[in-house]
This record gives sequence, C-alpha cells and structure tokens, in this order.
Amino acid sequence: MKYNVGDVLVLKKPHACGSHQWEVLRIGAEVRIKCVNCGRELMIFKPELALKIKKVENSAHIK
Repeated sequence: MKYNVGDVLVLKKPHACGSHQWEVLRIGAEVRIKCVNCGRELMIFKPELALKIKKVENSAHIK
C-alpha cells in the first residue's frame, strides 16, 4: 500500500485506547506512526505495518 507523511492509516486491530486510526509521521526503513486518539507514537518496520493496514485515508478527511 502507498502512504505518505500526514496520511491516516486505519489498522485492523484497535490500539489500547480504542482507536483504529494512526497518523504517519516519518517514513524510512521503519515507519513512525502516532495514534490519532491518545497521541502515542511508535516505530514499526514497513513489512510488519503492511500486514496490519486495513485502508489509507488522507488527513484532510479526518480534520
């Protein structure tokens, strides 16, 4: 899946806070994502993240 910095990813499983939406902050060998609901940030490897993505939304749709 193609995604860019600023896009919002909808993941298959929810975060502990209940949100499925994560904002992309940085792309490299690892991707830094931030939970839209609680603000928790984490780094995850691209292949691992690719398996967890349900869909990609532009950030303009969320705000």
